[in-house]
Amino acid sequence: MAREAEGRVALAGKRVLVMGLGVHQGGLGVTRFLVGRGAEVTVTDLRPAEQLAEPLRELAGLPVRFVLGEHREADFTAADLVVRNPGVPRESPYLAAARVAGVPIEMEMSLFFRLCPAPIVGITGTKGKTTTTTLCAAMLAAWRADTVIAGNMRLSALEQLERIGPGTPVAIELSSFQLEGLAEYGLSPHIAVATNLSPDHLNRYPSLEEYAEAKRGIVRGQRTGDFAILNRDDPIIWGFREDTVATVLPFGREDAGGYGAWLDGATLRWRLAGAEHACPRERLRAPGEHSAANALAAGLAALARGAPFAAVEAGLAGFGGVRDRLEPLAEIGGVTYINDTAATAPAAAIAALRAMAAPTVLIAGGSEKGTDFAEFAREVATGGRVRAVVTLDGDATPQLRAAIEGAGFDPARIHGPARGMAEAVRLAAGLAGRGDVVLLSPGCASFGMFRNEFDRGDAFRAAVADLTGGQPPAPAGPEGR
Repeated sequence: MAREAEGRVALAGKRVLVMGLGVHQGGLGVTRFLVGRGAEVTVTDLRPAEQLAEPLRELAGLPVRFVLGEHREADFTAADLVVRNPGVPRESPYLAAARVAGVPIEMEMSLFFRLCPAPIVGITGTKGKTTTTTLCAAMLAAWRADTVIAGNMRLSALEQLERIGPGTPVAIELSSFQLEGLAEYGLSPHIAVATNLSPDHLNRYPSLEEYAEAKRGIVRGQRTGDFAILNRDDPIIWGFREDTVATVLPFGREDAGGYGAWLDGATLRWRLAGAEHACPRERLRAPGEHSAANALAAGLAALARGAPFAAVEAGLAGFGGVRDRLEPLAEIGGVTYINDTAATAPAAAIAALRAMAAPTVLIAGGSEKGTDFAEFAREVATGGRVRAVVTLDGDATPQLRAAIEGAGFDPARIHGPARGMAEAVRLAAGLAGRGDVVLLSPGCASFGMFRNEFDRGDAFRAAVADLTGGQPPAPAGPEGR
């Protein structure tokens, strides 16, 4: 809930500069919110208007001043408040100028945390955070239909504020970038969930340690009476317990004793508030050990928030997965096509491969994030699942290909780089046989060929549809996963 005594942020009449409109809902949402609160809003973005056509259309008619294609230092130093997009590095010289001028700097999420009247369940991690947030929200919604979900998933948190009362369940996905903004003000969620941590965004952070430090902010501002739900099987995440005064609830592969959650063979188990609950693993339709861990964490968060176990069971039973994350699209000619475009880091792609039960043609590669492909390459070469690899063009792709070959994978089974998604899907379809899976799980960022990973997923979706010649493909069943 709001962590400041005043519980409100005065915005009416303030000159507010929004730095980075972006192409997701966050920039749009914060701009509309600020205008609605009576602020005098200027939006500045380095991209020109033609690259921001869609968000600009959505803001048409609002009293907003735009400075596009450049940033002007005078706009930053003359503002009463700067709200930066999570994608803007905190080291930006324009932000430094604002700080020198005494201008406070916020992010959408720090404003939301100050203004939200309800306890917040906040979820972060390198992989699994969207799925865990969505599943937790499904469990909470089975308890209370007014549940709100938002955060790092193209849903503006600020635009949900009018729906939130003191008792409303709120589930928020938090990226490391968003956590930076919260940490500046000592803000953390009432219930903090950390799923796992592995190298990612190393083009933004100088080291794994600095990336972990940003994630650690999710528990640093917690207070007595809060909960920290931490992955006991992840040494870095488990270390977060040293930085919180909250009650720590572990989840993992084994019963740690006391309150927590664990996987007992084919059974998911939770123990909290003097009660123990269990349900069969098969109730969760998503494949893979990582999916079981996500379910344990989501259930623990829902129970800690006050939901009855019946709601946890109902959320599990009704959960069909998340768009762009191990999303089965179609079965064509006996081949199942699965969209995992959100796997922008090697660890996420490894988890996807381990979840496959059938021989797999992998579509991978893309743009650089400063990550090491060695473990991903070993999984491709020795995991026993990958029949062939089709690479996507990008500055990280040569490094990925070299790593896969170096791990012992036959170079003749590596194809590409494809110059577009349609070419990649055609190549993969020609390599797959009946009973196989074609899996888009790039392990890389998407920039260069695509606007973002969701644009990449849309391109994959369209290319798969084109394989049928305009005829609706058969939906893919869970057996392909």
